[in-house]
Amino acid sequence: QVQLVESGGGLVQAGGSLRLSCAGSGRTVSTYTTGWFRQAPGKEREFVAGISWIGRKTSYADSVKGRFTISRDNSKNTVYLQMNSLRPEDTAVYYCAADVSPAHLLVLVTATSYDYWGQGTQVTVSS
Repeated sequence: QVQLVESGGGLVQAGGSLRLSCAGSGRTVSTYTTGWFRQAPGKEREFVAGISWIGRKTSYADSVKGRFTISRDNSKNTVYLQMNSLRPEDTAVYYCAADVSPAHLLVLVTATSYDYWGQGTQVTVSS
């Protein structure tokens, strides 16, 4: 079992920055792949970024490349999403998720590949 708790969301002006945290418990964060997803009202949940359990391979959606950075601190059992140059279209509820399959060596971008989810944190970017 893995429990995930997101934090760090809030209201920010366009061009600003936020850092989201995903604190894991129940299992060491370095033993599973962590993904960040987001869901805006009326839209499908979409992949944002992920970091693999082995090799710390990272993957990003095209819409956030160059602006968002995912990282992991094993000592704190926490995965971060640093979000810079935020845009109004980044407004959404952000979720972190854990893919605990050891067979998945790369970051998968489909939500159904992930086994555990946090409760989400709201990010609102004003124009």
